[in-house]
Amino acid sequence: MKALWQNYRKNKLAQGIFLLLYIGITSLSLYLAQKSVTAFLLLLASLLLLYFTSFKNVTKWLIAGVVLVILLPFTASNGDGYQSYMEVATLVGIYISMALGLNVVVGMAGLLDLGFIAFFAVGAYSYGIFATAQANHFMPFGHYPLSGESFWIFILIGCFVAALFGILLGIPVLRVKGDYLAIVTLGFGEIIRIIFNNLDRPVNITNGAMGLPSVTPPSLFGIDFLYPSQFYYIVLIILVFTIFTVRRFEHSKIGRSWKAVRENEIAAQAMGVPLVKTKLMAFAIGASFSGMMGVVFAAKQAFVDPTSFTLLESITILVMVILGGMGSVPGVILGAAVMTILNLQVLTEITNWLNQLSTSGAISIPDALSPSKMQRMIFGLLLILFALYRPQGLLPAKNRKYDQKLLQKGSKEANGDSLREQSPIENAQEV
Repeated sequence: MKALWQNYRKNKLAQGIFLLLYIGITSLSLYLAQKSVTAFLLLLASLLLLYFTSFKNVTKWLIAGVVLVILLPFTASNGDGYQSYMEVATLVGIYISMALGLNVVVGMAGLLDLGFIAFFAVGAYSYGIFATAQANHFMPFGHYPLSGESFWIFILIGCFVAALFGILLGIPVLRVKGDYLAIVTLGFGEIIRIIFNNLDRPVNITNGAMGLPSVTPPSLFGIDFLYPSQFYYIVLIILVFTIFTVRRFEHSKIGRSWKAVRENEIAAQAMGVPLVKTKLMAFAIGASFSGMMGVVFAAKQAFVDPTSFTLLESITILVMVILGGMGSVPGVILGAAVMTILNLQVLTEITNWLNQLSTSGAISIPDALSPSKMQRMIFGLLLILFALYRPQGLLPAKNRKYDQKLLQKGSKEANGDSLREQSPIENAQEV
């Protein structure tokens, strides 16, 4: 069996045929059975199978693009469950982007942040205040609410404002580590939520606990974005940008600096890594992705209030990072997708199925024991199981491997060239 698996891993043609058949069958199943959550989940699982193939990265991106941009929306659009499927897919994209931002702070830089949802709130309120009539209470100029075309500018504004708040958080906690850092960031997240909850007096800026209703939907070329199927493409574009940016940072100089700080701050500083700059960049970059998705969330929900940004949400995002694998971009994507789908669809469908059995008299289950109400206990059990048997997560982080002989050969050639360049100078000095 092992030999057969090894042959399959080496045979790209067999992988391509199997993947093509799998995507075709699951797409056809979703197209014919519109209310089948299983078919929807199996089609999404094709992306995980694609990750384990031996194709080049460009090929993987192209196939994933075809599945997400064409196949998934088209095959799900043939029935009443279309918008519900797109709602789940949109929220999966939002949570993946936030989890990738937190992975920069926690997984790469090793800075435990329990108040990450605060940056999401900052982005949401940045758009919500000016996309409703709320800004009329304190802005001496301008006409509000702003039009839906301003949404595209506010994505960038939410990004920069959240990054600024990330820097403001990072400055006072630069010398704090470990448990103390977790306590400080937890307090920061709660402070932001309480400020938004009470910032309705003496000047009414956020409308307090009443929230901001009737947020102006985005519009482009006269088309209003009102449905989850429309927001799906917005989230998909931002998510692709987030993944590309995080991957570039991961293998850049700043990414290696984050990992050095994570492993040992003293050793990293001794090697010339600037601790202040490195930590502040981790907070700012991680927060910026959350701020962008906060703007999208406010526009999609058309309502913003402080109850959406509790400590429990921060812990949920942290669980996504831990479950997928800290420091691993593919792992965090998988962890966020599993947690979101489990929460929004799987547990809900199991609860509905058990309720139908209870109604028909086939089985009697107390309402308090329904899976949707035991969500936190199920997540807790998952964490315990993974801590015991898979502590590195679903897809652990992998470091790039380099050929030592080639590196030594390159260093010798570089040293030889430098010696040849320096020899005339040395001769001149001797003369």
